[in-house]
Amino acid sequence: MLAYILRRLAQAVVLVFVVATLVAAFIHLIPGDPVYVILGETNVTPERVAAVRAELGLDRPIPLQYAEWLAGLTRGDFGDSLTSGRPIGGDLLLRLPRTLELILVSTLLSVVIGVPLGVLAASYRNRAPDLAVSTFALIGVSAPVFVVGTLLLLLFGVLWGVLPATGYVAFGDDPARHLKHLILPSVTLATLETAIVLRMTRSSMLEVLAEDYVRTARAKGLDGRLVLYGHALRNALIPVLTIIGIQIGSALGGTVLVELIFNWPGLSSYLVTGINQRDYPVVQAVVLVIAALFILLNLLTDLVYAVVDPRIRYG
Repeated sequence: MLAYILRRLAQAVVLVFVVATLVAAFIHLIPGDPVYVILGETNVTPERVAAVRAELGLDRPIPLQYAEWLAGLTRGDFGDSLTSGRPIGGDLLLRLPRTLELILVSTLLSVVIGVPLGVLAASYRNRAPDLAVSTFALIGVSAPVFVVGTLLLLLFGVLWGVLPATGYVAFGDDPARHLKHLILPSVTLATLETAIVLRMTRSSMLEVLAEDYVRTARAKGLDGRLVLYGHALRNALIPVLTIIGIQIGSALGGTVLVELIFNWPGLSSYLVTGINQRDYPVVQAVVLVIAALFILLNLLTDLVYAVVDPRIRYG
């Protein structure tokens, strides 16, 4: 197991380097110039543009800029924002936990709701509970995130006023208000995730329930709940864990609309701001962090397999 982990970590380092190289190469293909964003639309002269480009180091060759960026990464330095001048590392440390909190809460909701409903649907196949749960899953998969988010914001935030519509309050400043602000964006993000987890759980459970060992356990007179949860569910969890891992990885880059709708100051909104302002260092840093987290998440998902299913061993 240790050898496998070390091998995967070495592969992860290579993948992160490849991602960093590709991002640095393609970021300069984005139309526009950050200098004009900084200077604005008035009083822009070639002399001022040249001076700002020299001050920001944008007049140097791209390979040299890339080499300096990589050298900074080895020291944990992501550089400074071209537009705000603030260290990017500080902004990442501030915004990343907010996005991770949103993702983890929505994932927890999807597991707590989706897995039991999936088991329920498989247990009552083609009967009323199955049809009701499957209908809910179909609606959840079909409804776009921006539609769900807008409806929740309109109903709970504007019309009924029971929850804050938008904004963010730090947990340390006001824990209760922080949790209230967290509800709508996390539920919005969890809607699609819950539907996908539900459908995967149902499909996997139906496949396992048809296995010979399940029929044998039932024939021996074992308690139905023991057969369902002690034998069938555990063996059905492997594909469910896979889809949960994929959902978390997708959410790392898919929270953009949710953060924009609810004005949640996380990593995705930081990325959008960096793209709009042609802030190359910000975009490179955010994409690199998301890629590294996605790679790490895949490794953790593989390791969880061995915990859930003892038959899986890594050499």
